[in-house]
Amino acid sequence: MTAASQIALILDLLGVFFFAVSGSLLAARNGFDLVGSLLLASLAGLGGGVVRDVIIGTPPAAFSNPAYLIPPLLATVLVYFTVAGVERIKRVLVIFDAGGLALFCVTGTVKALYFGLNPVAAVLLGVTTGVGGGLLRDVVANEVPQLFDPHDIYALPAMLGAAVVALLVGAGWFNLFTGTAAASVVFVLRLLSWRYGWRAPLASRT
Repeated sequence: MTAASQIALILDLLGVFFFAVSGSLLAARNGFDLVGSLLLASLAGLGGGVVRDVIIGTPPAAFSNPAYLIPPLLATVLVYFTVAGVERIKRVLVIFDAGGLALFCVTGTVKALYFGLNPVAAVLLGVTTGVGGGLLRDVVANEVPQLFDPHDIYALPAMLGAAVVALLVGAGWFNLFTGTAAASVVFVLRLLSWRYGWRAPLASRT
């Protein structure tokens, strides 16, 4: 395992945890039971990575590495014992979702490049990895997916982060510091867009 892939694994597991927490928070807000919370946490945390690996053509890491099953369990337990304080705070869900988005767009891009995809395809797959879990989470919970919210931007920060990571890897500058910096930029942009209502142009001018 190369240094880049080791870094990607660490960030990937963190991304699974962040997205899993967002799934459990959404389950708590919607009144789901503990099993529903675990399932929604697993779907949010692992969904983007499974889609990524299926597209690449490799066995999904969630099914081949038991370590990937730990973050959803931890997220479910964490939310179970703290939900009384965060149940109605949408801000917490958005923060964890932004963290998952930031980390997954980095790891998805790195893994795509590691398996030989060209930089453009790697960036697209990085974005897919970033938005996939949140999209599945929202659809299953019968929520309007944040990806399609016209009052917010969601995929654009991930696209920027994935492009930066592709450039870093291509230049040989990708390491734990630069990877974390790229994820931090995506995280901050995502939160700023939510806080100030930044939005992309609508599909039609009328």
